[in-house]
Amino acid sequence: MPQNRLDGVKEFGFTSTDFERVRAMIYKRAGIALAASKQEMVYSRLARRLRAIGISSFVQYLDDLDAGRLGDEWESFTNALTTNLTSFFREAHHFPLLAEHVLQVTAPLAIWCSASSTGEEPYSIAMTVCEAFGTLTPPVHIIATDIDTNVLATAACGVYAIDRLEKMSAERSKRFFLRGKGDQEGLVRVRPELRQMVTFKQLNLLADGWPLSGQFDVIFCRNVMIYFDKPTQRKILSRFVPLLKADGLLFAGHSENFLYVSEALKLRGKTVYVLAPRPGLAPNMRTLT
Repeated sequence: MPQNRLDGVKEFGFTSTDFERVRAMIYKRAGIALAASKQEMVYSRLARRLRAIGISSFVQYLDDLDAGRLGDEWESFTNALTTNLTSFFREAHHFPLLAEHVLQVTAPLAIWCSASSTGEEPYSIAMTVCEAFGTLTPPVHIIATDIDTNVLATAACGVYAIDRLEKMSAERSKRFFLRGKGDQEGLVRVRPELRQMVTFKQLNLLADGWPLSGQFDVIFCRNVMIYFDKPTQRKILSRFVPLLKADGLLFAGHSENFLYVSEALKLRGKTVYVLAPRPGLAPNMRTLT
């Protein structure tokens, strides 16, 4: 029986078999569980890669990728299929809790933002701790990671269109951003003090080894787990647990619930978790409101 085309009038042939193969490859590579409804998105994003490297069919592209004949193309393949939706102070209810927490624990502090995307989240964290400590040089270091190297480059540069700040107070935007002039009109750049607080690194949450050391006072893992199935979520959370300090906080996204995945975590606020008490250890009694 011939394979069914997802669309009979496409630039490249793209069968249901091709799509299922892409789903299996990105799951194995990055743990991303692509829904069946994402077939048009997959075609659109990967068709750009075929054009860019001069390959005329998906079968050839996927064969060459699998066989390692395309050099660094795995990185571009993963980047193409990664969704990056973010904004400054997204899910704003978390940031007052962060400010409260950083003033209650012993400095210096280490914070990990595990899905930094184009940088809005780690810079929002940096602004929050600066405001909490009342200085542009607080005793805090932020590690910001993402699987997508393209968005990490944007994040490290720290340059954004000025309309990205439209929901931010004038006081905050003036304090933490420099406005472009001349041919940079309409752009802003994160102040150097904030950029120096953040170290950006490429990290695949499914990789055997993570380029991290020590424990963290805070881990942000927001709106990431929704792209993984339950076994993958369980695996990642089990690796978070030893990286979180005894009184540390783990922030999740508004649509994520870790209680059904890990018994090692306990809810302490709206999508905010702490380590659950373990036998022989004193329970963490702090309650967030």
